[in-house]
Amino acid sequence: MTLLIGLLITSSACHQLEKTQNKSVAHAAMIRVPGGTMLKQFDDGTTRTITVKSFLFDADLVTVKQFDDFVKATSYVTDAQKFGNSAVFDFEKKTWKMLNAADYLHPQGKDKAQANLDHPVTQVSWNDAEAYAKWKSERLPTELEWEWAARNASNARQTYTWGEHLVEGGKYKANTWQGSFPEKNTEEDGFLTTSPVGYFGRNQLGLSDMGGNVWQWCSDKVAPTAEEAQNDTAQRRVSKGGSFLCDPNVCHGFLIVGSSSSTPETSLMHTGFRCAKD
Repeated sequence: MTLLIGLLITSSACHQLEKTQNKSVAHAAMIRVPGGTMLKQFDDGTTRTITVKSFLFDADLVTVKQFDDFVKATSYVTDAQKFGNSAVFDFEKKTWKMLNAADYLHPQGKDKAQANLDHPVTQVSWNDAEAYAKWKSERLPTELEWEWAARNASNARQTYTWGEHLVEGGKYKANTWQGSFPEKNTEEDGFLTTSPVGYFGRNQLGLSDMGGNVWQWCSDKVAPTAEEAQNDTAQRRVSKGGSFLCDPNVCHGFLIVGSSSSTPETSLMHTGFRCAKD
């Protein structure tokens, strides 16, 4: 299994989840995102006009419960389960490691608490997310669709899906890293790892977690690194949205324009997904 860190940075046992794991969060199904014309700046510095067609988008991230229902219905085996290990951040050593038996039900290993069912599923590869989407007769969003939805289907200039500031009215608007990564997380937003989907509210379109909590797989391909190409590694897949591990001074991935990528078999403890549909 290829472990690709890049901007994808860390997580650990969430000792504060007891405060919120029983909190009831209402979940919507899919939201219609109206189409429109988006001005998009690309990595080469050019800005182009892109037309995005209307589509349906999951209001919330796919939860552990929803993914587990899929596994039980289909006997699906995830990439992490096939490999027998997955990527977990070691907070004591402050580095990533491959941990045996880490999977979507035990994202930090079998010796840690089992994943909360109403939290976003993690330790799922792009392949796993794609399989779930097909089972639902849906698909993964394109990067442009994801960004258009994060912009609230508008060309209004704003930094985050909710506005301009991470903290508004004394409240955090997303689940991110506070403090100095990876040395210290003050957990001012109430979470060290994942939070219940929808906990931090919704954007103008009614979509939750369009910034922070977990990175989200998209359908787009990007070229492998030079080392990966030498090893005949498949093209990477894009992820959007940042995660609870993103320190704005290190990984500002929860910006609307933020993005990262990993190879399609890679599973990480802070990466999940949501589905789209024409």
